[in-house]
Amino acid sequence: MKGMTDFMNVSTAFCDRLRFWWMRRIVLWTMIGFSAGLFLVFPVQSKAHQAARALPGAPGSFAGLVKKAEGSVVNISTVKTIDRGFGHPFSFGGPSGPEDPFRDFFERFFGDQFPKEFKQKNLGSGFIIDKEGHILTNNHVVEKADEITVKLADGKTFQAKIVGRDPKTDLALIRIKSDQELKPLPMGDSDRLEVGDWVVAMGNPFGLDNTVTAGIVSAKYRHIGAGPYENFIQTDASINPGNSGGPLLNTKGEVIGINTAIFSQTGGSIGIGFAIPINMAREILDQLKKGKVVRGWLGVMIQKITPELKEKLGLPDENGALVADVSSGGPAEKAGIQRGDVIVSFDGKEIDEMNELPYLVASTPIGRVVPVKVIRKGREKTLQVKIGELKEERPGSEEEAEARPERRLGMKIQDLTPQLAREMGLSETRGVVIVYVDGGSSAAEAGLRPGDIILELDQHSVKNASDFLKKLNRYKEGDTILFLIKRGDSTLYVTLKVKER
Repeated sequence: MKGMTDFMNVSTAFCDRLRFWWMRRIVLWTMIGFSAGLFLVFPVQSKAHQAARALPGAPGSFAGLVKKAEGSVVNISTVKTIDRGFGHPFSFGGPSGPEDPFRDFFERFFGDQFPKEFKQKNLGSGFIIDKEGHILTNNHVVEKADEITVKLADGKTFQAKIVGRDPKTDLALIRIKSDQELKPLPMGDSDRLEVGDWVVAMGNPFGLDNTVTAGIVSAKYRHIGAGPYENFIQTDASINPGNSGGPLLNTKGEVIGINTAIFSQTGGSIGIGFAIPINMAREILDQLKKGKVVRGWLGVMIQKITPELKEKLGLPDENGALVADVSSGGPAEKAGIQRGDVIVSFDGKEIDEMNELPYLVASTPIGRVVPVKVIRKGREKTLQVKIGELKEERPGSEEEAEARPERRLGMKIQDLTPQLAREMGLSETRGVVIVYVDGGSSAAEAGLRPGDIILELDQHSVKNASDFLKKLNRYKEGDTILFLIKRGDSTLYVTLKVKER
């Protein structure tokens, strides 16, 4: 009887274990089936979709935008004639620049045997803005070009003509004539752009057709010293040489900027690019189509308010533009604006930074009377100013150029730019640089060389080429000038005697 009881107990335990084993399997397979059903109904999302969920508003792909825009973006190639200066084959001292070890050899044996001019080819970008064939690009892409060739996305090429240029904003309008229907790019509103917005740059970097890069808006209202009316959009979308003039697009495919400049010590993109806001281009587009841009003129010289100036002038903050000088007979003088006034508002718009004022004035219609609020000796005053027309400086004739004061010294100078610095192998990117010295001249006898950067004349600092020429006009034949120059990593004084050539 006891054996039978033990057998029944073992049988019951075995059945309980078997039942538990089956229950576990049923639960496991049920969970597997449920998971498989979820996978079918809710498939795993791509990285792009995950990114879009993590960043609301971030596009999963720019492919659709690019397909719509690519037919409107063009490649621009130009040919321009470069004058080497004074007929010398090596304006910069030799084939490899001012430090060329064979400089003296080339000057002695090949001085007059090379052509005075040579043809230079450049590449850039642009985009179609209307069906009549107008194309917007940078002024520096087409300036002084003898030939302008435009290539469309389908490979067809056209010869283009310049309609209008504006060096002060670095914008230019060119035009092609085509029988085929041209597709213009829509323009957006750059004022509505926010830091962090996605943007796409399109163009022809390094000659690589139809290149597309993407990034975000890194900053707005950037001033980098490139011109008097700059207000750049900064982006980390890769911009390289050849991208100049191409469009910067928002996620709707609208142009919100014109790619213009990069910050780089190597010549390639390091994630800091600059674009002209499209709203700035809109404001002068009609004038560009007429071939001339006319700007408003206030007639003041202004400077930034530093913490020291703020305290000295008893100002509440550093906002505004300090009037350093007033043009005689200009609109400002007629309205009663004086040296020492701080302009804090122009035509109802607050002036937070000095750089904001020139663009506001330039954009104001000629003859319009606007209120200008100034702080004078701690008190606010509002003056009514009738805006005049800014007269552009016109380059002189060849005869006038030959008679420029520095030619008497037997040398040629230029404002140093980043591009010129690269060509001459200089580490500096600003200042006044000597680009040519004529053999046997006063400059040559003094030991001046191409690549020397002029810092001072008779212990007075030299700001730019215009300032240098103005100072040089004071000297006459027989005078001796003390130069302070920078050559490589050293500075040295040089004396030069003025003589007629």
